Amino acid sequence: MRTTSLLSRLAAPLALAAAFALAPTGAGAQQYPTQDIHFICAFPPGSGADVIVRYYAEKVRPLTGRTVIVENKIGAGGHIALEYVARAKPDGYTVLVHAGSGVAGSMSLIKKPPVDVAKQIQIAGTINRQPYMIFVHQNSPHKTLADLTKAMLEKGEKASYGTANPTSTVVAEIYRSRTGIKAVEVDYKTGADMVNDIASGALDFGSTDPVQALSMQAKGDWRILGISSGERLKATGDLKTMAEQGVPMDVTGWWAAMVPQGTPRPVVEQLNKWFEEVGKQEDTRKFLAQFGGDPLSEPVDVAQARLLKDIKDWADYVKLAKIKPVG
Repeated sequence: MRTTSLLSRLAAPLALAAAFALAPTGAGAQQYPTQDIHFICAFPPGSGADVIVRYYAEKVRPLTGRTVIVENKIGAGGHIALEYVARAKPDGYTVLVHAGSGVAGSMSLIKKPPVDVAKQIQIAGTINRQPYMIFVHQNSPHKTLADLTKAMLEKGEKASYGTANPTSTVVAEIYRSRTGIKAVEVDYKTGADMVNDIASGALDFGSTDPVQALSMQAKGDWRILGISSGERLKATGDLKTMAEQGVPMDVTGWWAAMVPQGTPRPVVEQLNKWFEEVGKQEDTRKFLAQFGGDPLSEPVDVAQARLLKDIKDWADYVKLAKIKPVG
């Protein structure tokens, strides 16, 4: 069974948020920033997430004229960091740099989420978009997605596949439901835990994030058969989408900078400009490509609309994949 730690209950200062929204030209907003800015990372130092957060902290720092401090708020699959930012003063000095798609998914993965993401989180800037991937071991006889599908239909319920998080489960379940295969899911705590079972043949295929999949393919261990985004991305342009191989889907992860709702609009817009500027840099494109992603820069309202759409989409994904919300 998948487990996600339940978050503690919090109350949103909605009246204060509204007051800020109605007074975007206040002195605090005009002078921003006047102190250090804190980027919140939801995972430990040295993790893939931490590398991304620290890269952006270093790139944004010279644009602000202030120190940008990275704080690691670890636990509950990122939810401790999310709650910390939701509780923070809405002044632009506490910024969550995290997977926006994951934040949206939390609304459906927890029975009673104490952070109402739609009402308490504001997207200040988008960072990237990246797909999840269906893969087999390099020694697998299945060279294409069509090969895998045919073999899995023949194998029926004797087939099995590995996943390690809700998004990989969703991608695999969409593949299952739209091809009619009956393969059984084996849910692992981490992607690394499924490596040996893929190598031994105990699993027929797997679904995982681009960081692991691309790394394993580069080492010659895995073969990626399809990606979950609705269109090919520049970073993974040689990889076919699941959709163009006859399995319609568009499940695309994305990262963003997030602040508490009620943060003055000029402050949010300033953050947006900083992240847009970093996203335009060629070294940023190369950096994100390592993680299988393309830069994504969107205006504030477009980015917030992406979050709200993802919240709705994840409600559908959880039902489709029969993921039982915890809590």
